[in-house]
Formats: sequence, C-alpha cells, structure tokens
Amino acid sequence: MANFGKIIIFTVVLILVSCKSESKQAIKTETVSFTKEGELTILSEESEAIKASFEIEIAESEYETQTGLMYRKSMKENRGMLFIQPTESLQYFYMKNTEIPLDIIYIDSGMKIVSFQKNAQPFNEDTLPSNIPARYVFEINAGLSDKLGLQVGDSISFTRD
Repeated sequence: MANFGKIIIFTVVLILVSCKSESKQAIKTETVSFTKEGELTILSEESEAIKASFEIEIAESEYETQTGLMYRKSMKENRGMLFIQPTESLQYFYMKNTEIPLDIIYIDSGMKIVSFQKNAQPFNEDTLPSNIPARYVFEINAGLSDKLGLQVGDSISFTRD
C-alpha cells in the first residue's frame, strides 16, 4: 500500500511538472507595433519655424511609462514616443529591453527643451538623467536630434488624435 501512495504522489508531481513546462513553451513574444495617438511639432527657439513633425504614441500610465519603446525592433524616422509625467521633476530613463538606439529629449512644463541624452544604446541599464527638471520626455531614433538641429530652448507642441 505504501508503494501505491508513492506512485500516486510521483504521478501527480510528474503531471504538475509537465504542465508547468508546457505553459512556458506556450508563451510567445510578439512584436509591439506603433499606434498613432497624436502629433508633435518641434519649433525653433529663434524663428518659431517648424524644425520637425512626428507621429507619436503617448505614455501616461505607470505601465506605459515603464514599458516605453521596449521590445521594438525598429521605429520609422517620423515617429516617436512622448512620455507625460505627472509633475515636473528630475527624470531618469534607461534602455532596459529597448532594442533600438534613441535620442531622449527632456522638456519642461513650459514646453521648452531643457536637455538631451543622445544616442542611448540598446539594452544599456545606465541611468540617463535629465539633469534639469522636466515634465515631458520625447524619444526618437538616435541621431535625429543632431540631424534636425534640435537645441535646448526649442519648443514643442502636441495634439492627441
């Protein structure tokens, strides 16, 4: 009888272990696709001329802010992600699970660019601070800030779809 109990326990454990490994195999990673939620324009500080326009995704919730552009394989040049923080304060971003190099643009509550972290490297978990209080953070493909001539003092405006 004792052997029969051991056989039942062994069988139950075997079933549980095989169910657990089956569920791990069923997990699939999907490519996260872009969802246009608005448009953002960057204006020159000196002339108010439009320097660039982007289609944007907007990250406001805690989950959206923590996930950001993670797990994306690429991003079109005319797209970016705007993070809207609840208050203006020092901001700290990093590139955990982010597969594409980015320029990170920090913007104050007056909608003026206050600082940059350029060419942030994929998967780098070093902190990339704003160094100056910011309320908005805008991420675009690495190199675009220089290509477009963006500068501290330029302003942004955005609309939601």
